[in-house]
Amino acid sequence: MIVRFWGTRGSIPVSLTSEHIRHKLIAALTGAAGQRLDTAGAIEHYVDSLPFAVRGTYGGHSSCLEIQRDNGQYGDTHILFDLGSGARALGQALLARHGKTPQTYHVFMSHLHWDHVMGFPFFAPAYIPGNRIIIHSGHAEVAAAFAQQQDHPGFPVGFEHLGAQIEFDIVEPGRRLAITDFFITMKKQRHGGDSYGWRLECDDRVVVYSTDSEHRLEDTDERKRFAEFFADADLVVFDAMYSLADAVSVKADWGHSSNIVGVELCQLAAARHLVLFHHEPAHDDAQIAQVLDETRRFEALTRDGRALEIISAYDGLEVSL
Repeated sequence: MIVRFWGTRGSIPVSLTSEHIRHKLIAALTGAAGQRLDTAGAIEHYVDSLPFAVRGTYGGHSSCLEIQRDNGQYGDTHILFDLGSGARALGQALLARHGKTPQTYHVFMSHLHWDHVMGFPFFAPAYIPGNRIIIHSGHAEVAAAFAQQQDHPGFPVGFEHLGAQIEFDIVEPGRRLAITDFFITMKKQRHGGDSYGWRLECDDRVVVYSTDSEHRLEDTDERKRFAEFFADADLVVFDAMYSLADAVSVKADWGHSSNIVGVELCQLAAARHLVLFHHEPAHDDAQIAQVLDETRRFEALTRDGRALEIISAYDGLEVSL
């Protein structure tokens, strides 16, 4: 499977500012002092050697993922998770791949807060007749949530004017869905208004998408249930918006988790790969990179057996399993 990240921020989209770019340029030029950068190849090699937080960016779009079977072909059935602002870029990529050939899109929603649905009015496949979009959710009000954000005066195109066939599927926790060769199960999570995690299985690979979920350290039964949900996952996409200190103190009951809890749950579950996700919008690239470094150090100190691979999600990241 291939997992593509189109949006990785939490709560609200953000963008690089001129000051952020200035700091990156200063850091890159400072590191170049004394080096011979008189050819295109030398320059490219130097840029590639810079830390990701200097040469790149984690991006600013809110939550949106795509999962594809790694069989050399895209096919006409697509698996998506959430439709935050990253859905616009995803929609443009899908049009470039398929044009106006009819496609079917299965969207699995974590919840209905605006940062997770706001990209749908800009999702180009929704405007193309012949396309079919099935939105799977644990929330009974999912249809109303999608339609209301396009009501006047908030948006110029009403939901009723979309060209694609839009369907809504209300899913019960524990119900196993079969879509082509994918098998998908939903789990209720702790979040304001409820949220739902998803476990996807295909070709002996397992991906868990678990964002906007708060975990109480003292609740051992809940901890066990999530470890079972994550069990033997090849990839866990995890809400690591806060530090552990914030998650259990000033931001308790805000509905999010931490990098430390993500490591502990993945270790209990014998998961292989943890992706830190739903980044704090107030954090710049350097702060996200620092969280990643601290998480890897914690994992190394607490490791008991196989190493857990850890990365931070960024807009444009592709992970092959």
